Amino acid sequence: MGRDRSDPPPLSEAVDLLLPQQMALQCERVGVAKTRMDTLSLLALAVLAGAFISFGALFSTTVTAGAAGAIPYGVGRLLAGLVFALGLILVIVGGAGLFTGNNLMVMAWAGRLVGTAEVLRAWALVFVGNLAGAVGTAGLVFLSGQHGFGGGAVGAAALAIAEAKAGLSFVQAFFLGVLCNVLVCLAVWQSYSARRVSGKVLVIVPPIAAFVAAGFEHSIANMYFLGLGLLIKTLAPASFWSLIGKGPDDFPALDAASAIANLLPVTLGNMVGGVVLVGAVYWFIYLRKRRPGASA
Repeated sequence: MGRDRSDPPPLSEAVDLLLPQQMALQCERVGVAKTRMDTLSLLALAVLAGAFISFGALFSTTVTAGAAGAIPYGVGRLLAGLVFALGLILVIVGGAGLFTGNNLMVMAWAGRLVGTAEVLRAWALVFVGNLAGAVGTAGLVFLSGQHGFGGGAVGAAALAIAEAKAGLSFVQAFFLGVLCNVLVCLAVWQSYSARRVSGKVLVIVPPIAAFVAAGFEHSIANMYFLGLGLLIKTLAPASFWSLIGKGPDDFPALDAASAIANLLPVTLGNMVGGVVLVGAVYWFIYLRKRRPGASA
């Protein structure tokens, strides 16, 4: 029986958004669809996401190049975060498969709509695809010579970022990763509430700006940051080092082993933040009382 025109619209229609219960169901549906996507499509979307996050990282590095000492630390970090949000906006609005956001697939798994093997397959494929997209983008950026822009300021900023990440301890990198993906997954979660592109953009920017400003660690962004830093340190010509007044030896923590040593704890921390502290919590609140295996 249809609703009488004189009746007030449902609350979600009146305020032009999905309410949390509906968001949970939508997140669950998306998780089912993504876990069952064919391998080539899933990989292609993951490569795109790795590139999109890299574009956000590239934007952030360029905008803040040379800012150290020129503006207050917090203001510089806020600026870096605001522009970095481009990456997740491209992922959500443009459509792509991001490992950290896909940690929310746990909601479909907890509801027994997908199996453990399906989720692990999807996470593995997306992680590999993100790595290819991020490292590939780093390679293209290096070949473009963009690191030499601003009198070498862009490359110097990229090296400083990579050096700082490579120097983190396992424990610190892990917990910075946990905190990061709480905010990233909250941004993805909130995007399910919006019916319009403008709404999605508005809810994505604050959590992403917050994690970057706070210095938290994102595994996929780090694939780009560390990859570009290693390329500059290893392959940049002498003319670049003359521009910035430094040499490769001024970045001792940055090497391939330290890059891997960073990605391992950050990835694990991202999974704890996204799977446990966001996905599992929202499943417990909104979906746990449903009959197991019931369709979303």
